Amino acid sequence: MIASPSNALNGVRVSRETSERLEHFAALFQKWAKSINLVAPSTLSDLWRRHIADSAQIFQLFPGPKRWVDLGSGGGFPGIITAIFLAELGSGWVHLVESNNKKAAFLRVALNETGARGSVHPIRIEESVSVVPECDAISARALADLPLLLDYCAPWMTAANKPRAFFHKGRDYQQEVDKAVGRFQFDLVKHRSVVEPDSVVLEIANLSRKIQ
Repeated sequence: MIASPSNALNGVRVSRETSERLEHFAALFQKWAKSINLVAPSTLSDLWRRHIADSAQIFQLFPGPKRWVDLGSGGGFPGIITAIFLAELGSGWVHLVESNNKKAAFLRVALNETGARGSVHPIRIEESVSVVPECDAISARALADLPLLLDYCAPWMTAANKPRAFFHKGRDYQQEVDKAVGRFQFDLVKHRSVVEPDSVVLEIANLSRKIQ
């Protein structure tokens, strides 16, 4: 197990309370995953490393009591994990956007039982900016290629408050970046994953559309 009261997650110490919340979430996830396809079944045996530790990188890269929008939250990665970290701070919030009603139901149970700081919006991503008009940060994992992600994020990121976006990407991420720069201007920081050697977390800021 990666997280425990006396251990660390990705080399960062995890409190007893946060560790207990993560462990409870992991147990819930394993239970619900038997009837709902929350992640690829082949990765369930490596849940802590492949999903929980991987997701924890997002909060660790941008800590503090932020207002997050997590797009296509699915099984709760990274949104629920971020919301669990925020519970220890007692501030900040994660808006989890998930249109699949069964997955949304799981997310609600996970938030309630872990005491994580978040709420679930069972709507399409395109509708979510009208429900959550402002945020400090945006996250998404295994959702879409980078140009489409930037399309989703543009309503928030071109607004006055200028949030940052954090996206998990695999080894072919540079191809997606190359496509995106044809349509958008943005600042990019590539954070090497501490969990998957060939993967990165792309941090995007100062997004604007290029005039065609």
